Amino acid sequence: MYLTITEAAAALRAGETTSVELTTAAYAAADAHDEALGVYLARFDETALAAAAKADAELAGGVDRGPLHGIPLGIKDIIATEEGETTAQSLVLDRAWGAGGDAPVVARLRAAGAIVTGKTSTMEYAIGTPDPDKPFPIPRNPWNTEHYPGGSSSGTGSGVAAGLFLGGLGTDTGGSIRYPATSCGITGLKQTFGRVPKAGCVPLGYSYDHIGPMARSAEDCALMLAVLAGHDTGDATSVDRPVDDYTGGLTGSLAGLRIGIDRLLDRSPLTAPELDPALDAAVAELTAAGAEVVDVRLPLYDELKTATMLGLSAEAYAYHQPDLRSRWTDYGAGTRMAVATGALISAGDYVQAQRVRRVGQRQVAALFADVDLILTPTSACGAPEVDKLTLDKIVDALHTPYWNALGNPAMSVPMGFTADGLPLGLQIVGKPFDEATVLAAGYAYQQRTSWHRQVPPLS
Repeated sequence: MYLTITEAAAALRAGETTSVELTTAAYAAADAHDEALGVYLARFDETALAAAAKADAELAGGVDRGPLHGIPLGIKDIIATEEGETTAQSLVLDRAWGAGGDAPVVARLRAAGAIVTGKTSTMEYAIGTPDPDKPFPIPRNPWNTEHYPGGSSSGTGSGVAAGLFLGGLGTDTGGSIRYPATSCGITGLKQTFGRVPKAGCVPLGYSYDHIGPMARSAEDCALMLAVLAGHDTGDATSVDRPVDDYTGGLTGSLAGLRIGIDRLLDRSPLTAPELDPALDAAVAELTAAGAEVVDVRLPLYDELKTATMLGLSAEAYAYHQPDLRSRWTDYGAGTRMAVATGALISAGDYVQAQRVRRVGQRQVAALFADVDLILTPTSACGAPEVDKLTLDKIVDALHTPYWNALGNPAMSVPMGFTADGLPLGLQIVGKPFDEATVLAAGYAYQQRTSWHRQVPPLS
């Protein structure tokens, strides 16, 4: 099932399909491929099919809740849903956490008529690397199951790419929406910090966490963000400001836009040879759409990337400290080591990281005074092999943590493949709360390319 949300919504209203058919097809894809991919931690077949039948009845009766009505979506299992427990893919989390209710983002999706198909796999507490000694699936990449689908929104990224649902929710603290998006060849948006409420989500780094949409296209992400965005009193970091029209600017034209690009080719020892030509081709398409593209240099790149990795480690350690002391071996090896590094970070280190973030915000705001958007690669290379996975290798490859330190909206869209057939991603970044321009650029690029239409070679 490789329809976009936009296409499926149109087909529903044209009578060409039903929500029950879409949901049944999604579960059939899971039956065929999930044993190899490790997408689901829990499936909600009964309630999802009942919701799909209700959606069909409502649409037939003239009740239309919007473009997500009847659309099957997956939810990362650190976000609470009413159907069952949230595990954060961990033996440690109290199974009563979040019991009996939806997180605000899930409640908003349901109110828009979306179908919740189940909870998707992640890294334990959204950090670390998979541990084969724990009783959870090891997520795999549908383009090559020997490779990682990116973390920590692994299951959502893999599931969208493999057609197990049409879209879903991920979270992003250092790149965990954008990394699986680039690794799996889909589109993923980290919106501005505070734009989407994160109540009802197990925290990782309180001042870095985001919840955002993952789907096949920028247009699909725009449809989801229109539902997800908006103030919620249950989240102290949620910003109270009007929600923009995210779909109105999806015209395909970028006339008048000035876009800066920093290729970051010298910032990672893992940079793939295919990356620079892919960026050239992307720039050519954006220029053809009407944009002016100029070279820029991101200020304080290493410092801000470090500020994210150091800061989220300190914040994660603060949350996990009691359980680390009493339940050390219940944590996966990769998770406990990643979180325990926070014990080595002093209060002075943490304060300095926050100061770097403030300086960085001012310097990047000055850069955005000259450009409307900034482009970089999402990652330096294709996804690594699962059996050779280390946290250091992930961090070395990623060009996403920089923007978590700053809070700007950033989206990854597919832009080609390595010689080994693994997807590469283009990162499009905007000014704070200007998701509309980010989405417009992604849409224009995808109108002129077909990378987001590519289907992994599942048998």
